[in-house]
Amino acid sequence: MKAYVFPGQGSQFRGMGKDLYDNSASAKALFEQANDILGFRITDIMFEGTDEELKQTKVTQPAIFLHSVILAKETADFKPEMVAGHSLGEFSALVSAGALSFEDGLRLVSARALAMQKACEANPSTMAAVLNLADNVIEEICASVTDQVVVAANYNCPGQVVISGSNEGVAQAGEKLKAAGAKRVLPLPVGGAFHSPLMEPAREELAAAIQATTFTSPACPIYQNVNAQPSTDVETIKANLIAQLTGAVRWTQSVQNMIADGATSFVECGPGKVLQGLVKKINAEVETAGV
Repeated sequence: MKAYVFPGQGSQFRGMGKDLYDNSASAKALFEQANDILGFRITDIMFEGTDEELKQTKVTQPAIFLHSVILAKETADFKPEMVAGHSLGEFSALVSAGALSFEDGLRLVSARALAMQKACEANPSTMAAVLNLADNVIEEICASVTDQVVVAANYNCPGQVVISGSNEGVAQAGEKLKAAGAKRVLPLPVGGAFHSPLMEPAREELAAAIQATTFTSPACPIYQNVNAQPSTDVETIKANLIAQLTGAVRWTQSVQNMIADGATSFVECGPGKVLQGLVKKINAEVETAGV
């Protein structure tokens, strides 16, 4: 079975999507529609902007969404039997599987990005990647930091977990993790503590937008971040999307469950090759490719 996976924040690059825009009239029309919906020319930033401009959450998230979704629409043999997306990529996966319209998906992603950026500005916070330490050790150490917020936020692959929280909480946990044997604790260049309790104001804002949006049952199961389980039920999908902002991205578990349910190849749809690398680290036997 073929699974399509959709990347999240961090996969952006200058020039992303320009080949689609230049070589396909239908892709160009979707990009221009996106410019109108967003109220600014995101294509100018995607194609010619600086790295700093591209790194802004309000730009990065819709840019990656657009690249991923338009790429799927332009792929002639796009027939997923299951889908998943890493964080933001869950929205790309839902649109590509027919659960959300292109317009509604883009509006939700834009609302999500703005709400997250606002939450980041209200609470200075950060994330760090922890290498070569068992998941349960990381969880225990985060729980031991009782005077600050810090949690395991992204289970990317065995030996790579990202922690998220207040600046002081991540610093305290980082020292304890290194003492416990972590190979490295790498600060990440992100705007704030995504997938942590510090995103609660953004979660509330996004919840209202999601509840006001029409969803339909997707064409295939989507394995969602918060529980790594397949779903086609609209209410379950919405509840999991809302919970995702303050909950962990269980990517390792999602890929393992997709393989257990019959996935033999994973195709990454969007900018970069991050997810192909993570899938191979989770299970070296499966095939990986990019669109």
